[in-house]
Amino acid sequence: MQPVRIAVLTVSDTRTEATDTSGALLAGRLEEAGHVLADRTLIRDDVAVIRKQIIDWCDDQQIEVILITGGTGLTGRDVTVDVVEALYKKAIPGFGELFRMLSFKDIGTSTIQSRASGGLARGNTLIFCLPGSTGACRLAWDDILVHQLNSEQRPCNLVHLMPRFSEQ
Repeated sequence: MQPVRIAVLTVSDTRTEATDTSGALLAGRLEEAGHVLADRTLIRDDVAVIRKQIIDWCDDQQIEVILITGGTGLTGRDVTVDVVEALYKKAIPGFGELFRMLSFKDIGTSTIQSRASGGLARGNTLIFCLPGSTGACRLAWDDILVHQLNSEQRPCNLVHLMPRFSEQ
């Protein structure tokens, strides 16, 4: 398997490093799968702060994928998806669609409140926005991302597409 360099961002006004179970789960899962935790941080729900962190990581050649947990809901403070989707060169609508389909089994129609999102952003960086709950992060990683970030996944996976992202 080809390791991928992944950064984990938690967006929250209430969590601390000690209480960030979602970020910890993602960091642990990606390392267990053989990937590299390139960076991990926790920031507040603030448009300018989120945008700067994402742009900095997209411009970092050592980061290929960004996993973001938090800020995907509908409240006024949930701005992560709005910030990130504005940076997409290409959206990956199937990620959010599949996440909500799988999530329906666990939380029923409440899944419509999630704006889980995926896309390809500047610097050819894959970004996935996940809800802040640990259960949602577990679902997204275990049922979707671990497979699509595995270079051995057949019939296809995102890792094999990475070198072709910059093709015109």
